[in-house]
Amino acid sequence: MHHEASFFADPKNWVMIAFFLFFILFGGKLWAALAGILDARTASVKAELEEASRLRREAEAMLADAEKQRANALAEAKTLIESARTEAGRLAVEAAAEAEAAAKRRERMAIDRIGAAEKAAVDDVRLAAADIATTAARQVIADDLTADADSRLIDQAISQLPAALAARRAA
Repeated sequence: MHHEASFFADPKNWVMIAFFLFFILFGGKLWAALAGILDARTASVKAELEEASRLRREAEAMLADAEKQRANALAEAKTLIESARTEAGRLAVEAAAEAEAAAKRRERMAIDRIGAAEKAAVDDVRLAAADIATTAARQVIADDLTADADSRLIDQAISQLPAALAARRAA
């Protein structure tokens, strides 16, 4: 005998019916909860991606700004270096000119001092020669001059006086 049992008599079928009823009754809620969790996670990831994209744009903008500032700083540094070189060249030329002028002034002062020393030496020699000549003339006059010779010398000096004065005026 082979007896066929009814569909509801088999416990496997009840488990299957309960499973389907569970999913029918709670599946929508479970699906909504799972979808909400997944949607929240999707929104969170999307927000993080947008934040990362915004931060990347800001970083790129900051990098471009920094590169622009670097280029400006390099250009300014080159300008400063060039102006410093120009100023140094100008100062070197100026210093050389001042040194040359100072050397010429010192040379002129040395020449003036040498000239003054020569003049002083010549004057000293002239004074010494005049002193010696005066002393010698006194002695010669005292020893050799008589009244007769004295009058002849005075007459001769008086006669030569106009020629000596004319020569002095011409000089």
